[in-house]
Parts: sequence; C-alpha cells; structure tokens
Amino acid sequence: MIADQLRTLKIGSLELANPLILAPLSGISDLPFRLLAKEQGCALVCTEMISADGLLHNRKATERLLQSRPDERPLAVQIFGKRPEFMGQAARIVESCGADVLDINMGCPARKVVRGGSGAALLKEPERAKEIIAEVRKAISIPLTIKIRSGWDENSLNFMDVARMAEDLGVDALILHGRARSQGYRTKSDWGVIARAKAQLRIPVIGNGDLTSPEAVMDFFARTDCAGAMIGRGALGNPWIFRQTLNRLQGLPRWEPSLDEKEGTILRHLEMMVERRGEIYGMREFRKHLIWYTRALKGCTEFRSHIPSWSTVSEMRERVHEFFQNLKRLSLFS
Repeated sequence: MIADQLRTLKIGSLELANPLILAPLSGISDLPFRLLAKEQGCALVCTEMISADGLLHNRKATERLLQSRPDERPLAVQIFGKRPEFMGQAARIVESCGADVLDINMGCPARKVVRGGSGAALLKEPERAKEIIAEVRKAISIPLTIKIRSGWDENSLNFMDVARMAEDLGVDALILHGRARSQGYRTKSDWGVIARAKAQLRIPVIGNGDLTSPEAVMDFFARTDCAGAMIGRGALGNPWIFRQTLNRLQGLPRWEPSLDEKEGTILRHLEMMVERRGEIYGMREFRKHLIWYTRALKGCTEFRSHIPSWSTVSEMRERVHEFFQNLKRLSLFS
C-alpha cells in the first residue's frame, strides 16, 4: 500500500514523477527556495502568486517573480486578479515565458488580496470566477489548475460547486485547501472536504493544508486517496520534507539530514539569495529562512537573537558555521 502511493501524477498533458508539489508561498517561493525543493525530490514547484495587473502594466516589477532555470522544471506559475480579460492576457505572458502549468489563485485569504476582489473573494462571486476560468482556458494550451479554499466561511462551503464548474470549463486539476477563508490558519484543515471532492470529480484533486511532516502526508493520502499533496508551511526551513516523504511512500527507512548537510544547504541558500538580490536585500530576505532552518536546534534562541545584527554575508556565513560546529561538539557528548 505504501509503495503503491509513490505514483505519478498527471495534470493534463504533464506527467509528474511523484505526487508531491511545492505550494505557492507569498514572499517565500522564489527561485532559490524552489530549486532546493526540487533537489529534494519535489515533482512540481510553483512560484509565489503574481498579479495579473502587474504583469500587464508593470512588467519590470514582476519579471523577477517569473525568473526560472531549466533545473527547476517542471514549473507552475500562479496568477491572481479579478478582471477576466486581464487574467487571460497575463496567462498568455506566463505561457510565453515557458511555464509548464498555470494556476489561478482563488483561495488566498490575505486581506489586501480579497479587498481587491481577488483570491478567496472569487468564492463569493462564482459567475466572475467562471468568466476568469473560461478566459484563461481559452488563452493558453498548457495545463490549467485552480487553487481554492473550501468556501468563504463555514456557512458557505461551496467548494463542490466551484470545483464542478472548473471541471466543466476544462481545468485539468483542482487544488483544494481544507479551510474556509474566514478560518485563516487557526483551525485544523478539514481533509474530509478534500476526500469528498476527490470522490466526486473526474479531474485530479490535490490537497493542501496541515501537510507539515512526512507522517502527516502519509495520513492524508490514507484518508483521502487524493492524486497529490501540496506542501507549504511544512517546507519552511525544511526542504528535506520532500525526500523524507518520498522515502516513506516507498517504504524506506526514516532518513534525517546530517548537521553537515543542514549547514551546507543553509549556506548555499544564502549564496543564491545574495546572488539574486544583492548583499543587502538578499541577507534581509534570508533572515526569516535562517530562523526557520534553526528552529528546535540546541542553542537556537541565543543564535537567532543575533541574526538582525549581522551586516555582511561573510559575517552571517561565519556565524552559521560556528553554530553548527558547536552543535557537532555537543552531539559528541550527548
């Protein structure tokens, strides 16, 4: 049963090597982050959400979000917006840039997004959502997915209505987060609604929400029999979750990255961030990743308290190395 779960995942014309996908995480799913996930076995990585209006009217400001490399392929690009014609035009740009999959964000709960009528706000306007999906489907030939939540709130769980509509319009797969917009991330993700969608749709259903460990992903597959699992917060500071989960799906022994591997990955992530954004902005963006990487490690509280004071890459690199050298010394006596 476990080995059987390591199956391919077909989204339209695209066949993925396994059922694990990296979620689009705003301000996080940049090129370095995606490359690390891909190296650990993630079958499909996705950009952070990109504004359709931004692609059309401020292309230079959004070009960085579309930057890619051949070794991260296949790549999904997620766009958001409320105007069907703009979404269609943006989808054409995304396809022309070489994306393998286009995803429409219809589930983002962020206030600034829903205030503009995008993201999860579209769950309250199914007719507008229908127009957007139809316009995007008409505009592109690459596989199309939509990512939704179960509803706007607990009293309007209309995920099945939206899902059936999407299926009828030619969407190739549904990505479903098991919470309503009003729930944010406060409650436990309801995998039951995901299982219900899987049972009633012909297109593949990919689940999202609380997939924060290999054990959680295994439990999710057992409960829902879904085609795929989209991992988001579980990958923060832990790109190894993909390799660990693939091992479990194949019935292999539990695997943990060594301290050397953790240090090497952290330093390589830092170098990629600085190369991409420059020293000042690269270090600033990397600080949150360093906090996630070092959580639960011995001495992490003291170590992380100094992170904001480091002003150069060489200093950050040196402090990381010292931290891991100390961990290795402690491990010899534990």
